[in-house]
Amino acid sequence: MEFELYKNLLDNLYDGVYFVDTERRITYWNKGAEQISGFTSSEVVGTRCADNLLMHVDDQGNMLCKESCPLVKTIADGIPQRAEVYLHHKDGHRIPALVTVTPIQDVQGNIVGAVEIFSDNSSHIAALQRIRDLEKIAYLDPLTELANRRFTEINLRARFDEMWRYGWPFGIVLIDIDHFKNVNDLYGREIGDKTLKMVAQTLAKNLRSFDVIGRWGGEEFLAIIMNARKDYLKSIANRFRVLVEQSSFSVGKDIVQVTISLGTTLARADDTTADLLKRVDTLMYQSKSGGRNRVSTD
Repeated sequence: MEFELYKNLLDNLYDGVYFVDTERRITYWNKGAEQISGFTSSEVVGTRCADNLLMHVDDQGNMLCKESCPLVKTIADGIPQRAEVYLHHKDGHRIPALVTVTPIQDVQGNIVGAVEIFSDNSSHIAALQRIRDLEKIAYLDPLTELANRRFTEINLRARFDEMWRYGWPFGIVLIDIDHFKNVNDLYGREIGDKTLKMVAQTLAKNLRSFDVIGRWGGEEFLAIIMNARKDYLKSIANRFRVLVEQSSFSVGKDIVQVTISLGTTLARADDTTADLLKRVDTLMYQSKSGGRNRVSTD
């Protein structure tokens, strides 16, 4: 009876909550965890988080479940852990998550497991509001649910006006999926569309709420980064690259996984829109010709 009471309380949390034993076998998975990760309780309870279901990585793409797992540390020393990670959604994209791990002890004080609480660390509310706004004015790309090219171009012109009037800097990142035609040829249009959505969601969920990411056309995306400096622009582009590379989904026995090539550049006071776009396009193709899955900046 008491367990059911606690279970009902935990199931009504928006945060994800799960329990593991000392072998890191998952014994409980709440509805918040289902909502954030896409995995149901029946899919995960009884499995080991060491089997890498959520495949936590850091912003450098390092697999935490194998090397720096907060659960392992807490079970070993009893010290709570807190970390910012990127978990793998069932649909394939990467979600930034804030993770807190606390030990579970029996009445004698022995550690018998741990509880991990994780929350979606993306600008979820702001993103939902942006989607509603875009839907109202038909500026949404229906497949990826990102801004379409028309809205992205309008936003780009607005950033130029701000730069010329107030001196506010901004930059852009042009992103192209590598060998995307091979995915369509091998698996068909439906899987190609799912791949586009996976990449789009990974990009959108790892961007600040006031920046803009839009589908530029085909398998290309354009990010507009406000208040940007050269180092930050390169950093965000490399984060995109790493997290897309670490995103995947299954098709039968195959794993669909793609990489992206990126170009980044800051807007200049004497630029026109055409100048800026031509420069970033050239840089993106430098990444393509340089071996793909890389960032080129001027």
